Amino acid sequence: MTVTVNNVEVHLPTGMTVRHALIGANFLEEVEKGKKVYDQWGNEVGLAGALWDGMVLEVR
Repeated sequence: MTVTVNNVEVHLPTGMTVRHALIGANFLEEVEKGKKVYDQWGNEVGLAGALWDGMVLEVR
């Protein structure tokens, strides 16, 4: 599946989590320093959250 994190496409196998997407897009360190992750509707998501193909995440 393909997930987008701050306009960076990450290709992951099914069953991966938000944490894996952040690692793949090199944004995990920013979240560990205090930034939050939001889905395409503006909802905050946790690092253990499920992903689906085409999901868009934003770190801010």
